[in-house]
Amino acid sequence: MIHKLPIRHLLSIALTTSVLALTGCSSGGSGSDNGQAAPASSAAASAASTPTGAADKLGDRHIKLAYVEWASCTAATNVVKAVLEQKGYTVDAVSVSGAAMYSALANNAADATVCAWLPSTHANYYARTKDKLDNLGANLTGTKLGLVVPDYVTIDSISELADHADKFKNRIVGIDPGAGEMGLTEDVIEQYKLPLKLVAGSGATMTAALKSAIDNQQWIVVTGWTPHWMWARWQLKYLSDPKGIYGEAEEIDTLTRKGLQQDSPNAYAILDAFHWNPDQMQQVMADSRKPGQDPASSAKQWVVDHADVVSTWTSAAH
Repeated sequence: MIHKLPIRHLLSIALTTSVLALTGCSSGGSGSDNGQAAPASSAAASAASTPTGAADKLGDRHIKLAYVEWASCTAATNVVKAVLEQKGYTVDAVSVSGAAMYSALANNAADATVCAWLPSTHANYYARTKDKLDNLGANLTGTKLGLVVPDYVTIDSISELADHADKFKNRIVGIDPGAGEMGLTEDVIEQYKLPLKLVAGSGATMTAALKSAIDNQQWIVVTGWTPHWMWARWQLKYLSDPKGIYGEAEEIDTLTRKGLQQDSPNAYAILDAFHWNPDQMQQVMADSRKPGQDPASSAKQWVVDHADVVSTWTSAAH
């Protein structure tokens, strides 16, 4: 379970601000979100070509997806966005903090997320809001998180970090301060009595620091998770966690606001059927980093190239 985060007051401010942004969101939400909503004309054309009975099942055709800007969440959100748009929906994908994502769903400021890391990473957020959400279950299983180092680093356990703190510049390079993994890492520092400081940043700053260290064969320890494109790019390893603070393997769940099933039946059915595996997610993430690609375009291409997989999600919508 996640204990109290040391940034509670910051989260309250971020939560309020992000929910207000979601309520009047536009496509993309943040400058770094590469997903764009389908133009109104294309959505209208799609609706016009849809049989009347099927159009009725679309219900409210405007769907708001909330996500945390991690590589895994960005990939999943853009894939679901592309599928829903194929089916006639206009979709806004909005990047928020972890706390704000749950609050937005609980307060009907967003419709769904495919980024709920449970049972441990987002346990604190989920416990506060679960009575106001619908949990549709896992869309991906076999995830993991923990402290990650390049494979040339000669220690293998978190318990060894204290004796080599200077080689790691007395720091653990983290991600956004609202992430559940950051709270767990604070617990790791306390329980293992590590003389290292947790440095907050973002997923992008974490991987940039990792690249710089590896390019120079320096020691570095970062907060990491699976699936993530960094595993395909560099030789890395998790440090073992003898105290089990990071928990066992997790899953990523799909959550919706209450009432979405009635308001947008087909969208709800597709979200409920959405399920893929880590290799498929890794492919979308890797493709998005190729020259000329971005998360939105690579997700759309993956959807086109894997019509057989997508059909298992959309067949639930009638």
